[in-house]
Amino acid sequence: MMHGVHSADMSNEPRPGSSSHWASLPESGRTIGLWFMYLSHRAMGRALFRALAWLASWYFIAVRPIARRASIEYQHRIGVLPADATALQSWRAAARHVRRFADALLDKALVWTGGLSLDAIRREVDQRFDDAVAADRGGVLVVAHFGNLEVLRRLGEAAKQLRLHILVHTRHAERFNRMLTRINPQSAERLLQVTEVDTATIAHLAARVELGDFVVLAADRVPVTSERVLDVPFLGHDAAFPIGPWVLAAALDCPVYWLACYQRAEDDGRYTLVCERLRERVVLPRATREAALRNVIADYAHHVERACREAPLSWFNFFPFWRTPK
Repeated sequence: MMHGVHSADMSNEPRPGSSSHWASLPESGRTIGLWFMYLSHRAMGRALFRALAWLASWYFIAVRPIARRASIEYQHRIGVLPADATALQSWRAAARHVRRFADALLDKALVWTGGLSLDAIRREVDQRFDDAVAADRGGVLVVAHFGNLEVLRRLGEAAKQLRLHILVHTRHAERFNRMLTRINPQSAERLLQVTEVDTATIAHLAARVELGDFVVLAADRVPVTSERVLDVPFLGHDAAFPIGPWVLAAALDCPVYWLACYQRAEDDGRYTLVCERLRERVVLPRATREAALRNVIADYAHHVERACREAPLSWFNFFPFWRTPK
């Protein structure tokens, strides 16, 4: 599970509800449960898996009120759940969201075992990205906790020319990551665990980009050790986004691309890989630093919002996100 990097820089007011910060929430589920559902799928197919996931989703929303309320709030804002929905309708919507997450977790495992065909994935990729990969020109890929980015990682392993360095905060998903590593040891390659990005890390990443590699980082979660964020509109209301990914992108002085891999409702279960260039470079002039940051973050938030509207249940942030709760 990819989580964004962060760096000491500009400070805004602390985000409310720090006790419900995503990194402070316990990882849900037990390894035995994950293995049971995965092996059930191998033995009996996705129908049995989904039956088990239906039960697990209702248990999850019952024992995780923060996640339940966050899912309901998001679905209100995206328009999936009407404002006058009853409590039962709201709980059903939250359970459906969790089941979609369970499906994505299964696909994360299947993509490393050959159970999910890479050939069936549609590509909507900016030609400038393909040209950069062919010419060994590196860059930054900014992602969100949306869809299934294990597909990207697997594509990167399959296409040896695409070399990825993925900045992660894996402590929040240790059980699931151990399971992936057991299924296929390659799944742990090129993951860079971060809590803070220092000058040595930046120098290392800059050297890799110079060699044609790509740095992958998420930009939709408030930092673990910092509250350095900017508010930009997201689904019609202000939300806090971290500035760290963009400070790092500016330091690396390379092209920045938006990347997502998800299932649209009309795609009959097939994944589509979307890649668009956000910036040729992220430039943060000293005199207009905050304005430049706000501009690029707002552009990123627009891409996340557009993806969410195409696949509303594929945004997997089960924690309070907006400044003002709905």
